[in-house]
Amino acid sequence: MSGLLTNIHESKELLKDSGNTYLVSGNYDYYHYLCDGFDDRGWGCGYRTLQTICSWMTYNQSCGTQVPSITEIQEILVQLEDKPKSFLKSRQWIGSFEVCLVIDKLYDIPCKIVHVNHGDELQTIVDVLVNHFDKFGSPVMMGGDIDASSKGIMGIHVGHNGASLLVVDPHYVGKEKTKEFLFANGWVKWQRLTDFLSSSFYNLCLPQVKAQNKIR
Repeated sequence: MSGLLTNIHESKELLKDSGNTYLVSGNYDYYHYLCDGFDDRGWGCGYRTLQTICSWMTYNQSCGTQVPSITEIQEILVQLEDKPKSFLKSRQWIGSFEVCLVIDKLYDIPCKIVHVNHGDELQTIVDVLVNHFDKFGSPVMMGGDIDASSKGIMGIHVGHNGASLLVVDPHYVGKEKTKEFLFANGWVKWQRLTDFLSSSFYNLCLPQVKAQNKIR
């Protein structure tokens, strides 16, 4: 559809052997810095993660809505009066709340927002994420860190030594080579909950919709 790599979490290097793994269900495209020629380096990670989620909607819902550009996302937020007109064509970042608003506007799909005050409290949302991927299987947006960076969460693994999140990082700049290349260079990875910044807050946006092939 877009010429971008699809389902980059499916690299064989990402397999987890022990414990239980819950993954995104359905296809999505990997959106990242500069992937469409628009230079959003340093501020566009939230938009790119939103675009990745929107691509999942396009693949897995009978909506007929195409993935919006960064400019179109800004226009939607201004129309919704969440942002002032000065937001248009700016380099202001967006987080999980704005992602929730755009998904609701474009697809009429509600999202659940989960707030975690500190990274060392992420263990408290393990069951929430397990239930989400088991019930819905839609991609999750995660914002936070000290620099307010955003990322996609495509799964969770619960093992004997704790839980890990399957992170799809939109900060990559370059021409995609292979899924294995992206994994080898850390753009898609399993990240243990204990490796997230303990001093940072985190907000997660969980679209409350199933892929059509997951509906029973």
